[in-house]
Amino acid sequence: MGKAGKKPIIGILGGICSGKSTVAAEFAKLGCKVVDADKIAHDLLEKKSAKEKIVGLLGQAVLDSAGKIDHRKLADIVFADADKLSSLNKIIHPLVLGRAEELIKQYNRENQVKAIVLDMPLLAEVGWAKRCDKLIFVNCEQQLRVNRAKKMGIFDENQIKIRENFQISLDNKVAVTDNTIDNNSGFSALARQVTDIFSCIMDKWGLS
Repeated sequence: MGKAGKKPIIGILGGICSGKSTVAAEFAKLGCKVVDADKIAHDLLEKKSAKEKIVGLLGQAVLDSAGKIDHRKLADIVFADADKLSSLNKIIHPLVLGRAEELIKQYNRENQVKAIVLDMPLLAEVGWAKRCDKLIFVNCEQQLRVNRAKKMGIFDENQIKIRENFQISLDNKVAVTDNTIDNNSGFSALARQVTDIFSCIMDKWGLS
């Protein structure tokens, strides 16, 4: 049977632009709630207290013409300097993880929520893999990920490599996961895999 007052926590791992958020969205359609770390961080950057700390650390160069944090400028600065990235993470990560904890508690109290999905780019790096009852790796070939990143207009192949150099290797992430979703052959195949994995999780948790 499921554990009283605690819903299964599903963590999603994978490379940049591998489709982690697409997988999370499919779990949401099946009755899960998603803790989206990127959205939390985005919201935090709008708050005055966090903005002041970041400008204090990195200077006015991170601001756009309206005086808001420019996410592209911010990324370009910190991914070119490991010390600045580390300092930024010390500001942002505790706030993101604190908000994530609040959401997990909230979703555990909501009867209609079947499971909680953690869509956190640095899930393994911040030590949250151990918080998860199931870890899923989204496998996607590098060229597909590069093409997706270019189409989204976010970064090129070199920038993906730079960012992933600051993360635990994909091989090591695969090694700690319970399931792998193949995202090399289209959306319908991905959706089927999510449904199958979710059914297994619910069965084992005694919630099906």
